[in-house]
Amino acid sequence: MESSSTVYSYRELYTELEDYERNGICMLMDGGKVSPLQIVTAHMIQEEGSYMRDYIIDPEGYIKSLVFVNINEDNQAENPLILPDSPYL
Repeated sequence: MESSSTVYSYRELYTELEDYERNGICMLMDGGKVSPLQIVTAHMIQEEGSYMRDYIIDPEGYIKSLVFVNINEDNQAENPLILPDSPYL
């Protein structure tokens, strides 16, 4: 069973990501477009590894997209970096 502080942390993460989504920020996980709920769920089950957050900034300094990459050593070859010509950027 999850502690109440852990559940609170997941709620905070969901609220933060929901705000990004409302502001039109594209969110990607392991190369695919995802919702805030999918990101929080992946963090909750974390069976293998952890996720690193990477911000893609536009020329004006605003967040253009938010990328979550599984940093588990076993999965690094399966998680290519998002290239600048990606349709999600």
